[in-house]
Amino acid sequence: MGQLTVRALRAVLAVMFTGTLFVQASMLWVLVSGADPEDGTLPLTALRVITLLGMVSVQVALVCVWRLVTMVRRGTVFSHAAFRYVDGVIGAIVSAALVWFAVTAVNAPGQREDPGVTVIMGGIGVGILGVALIVLVLRMLLAQAVARDGEATRMRAELDEVI
Repeated sequence: MGQLTVRALRAVLAVMFTGTLFVQASMLWVLVSGADPEDGTLPLTALRVITLLGMVSVQVALVCVWRLVTMVRRGTVFSHAAFRYVDGVIGAIVSAALVWFAVTAVNAPGQREDPGVTVIMGGIGVGILGVALIVLVLRMLLAQAVARDGEATRMRAELDEVI
């Protein structure tokens, strides 16, 4: 991975992390200060709390990707230490799906006349879970690469002994 790519990705990750912190701080301020002009038509407080939790899952994924990029830059990504961060990304995606299902459940009573919206939102949640499955498959590929790298190292050591 080139230096320009690493810097660009880190810039995007930093902007996203800062943005999520700003959204969390704004929503927390509205919840704590009581300056919420909620009119009772939608349970905005519940949606704000759910959004705060969703932002935490995004932040976990961002930190894990940052660490993986660092490992790629150092050439240590094909090690067992990378699994912790890939598992973190998978967990963050699954928690984001659960948060989305919670948003769907909170929004569902207001969609009685048009239940298609709730079905579409549920489909989006299933799609988010699909992304977690894709990352799980990529984790399995990483496991195979780590195993092959270990095997190659062992074979090199045996060859060095013979020579």
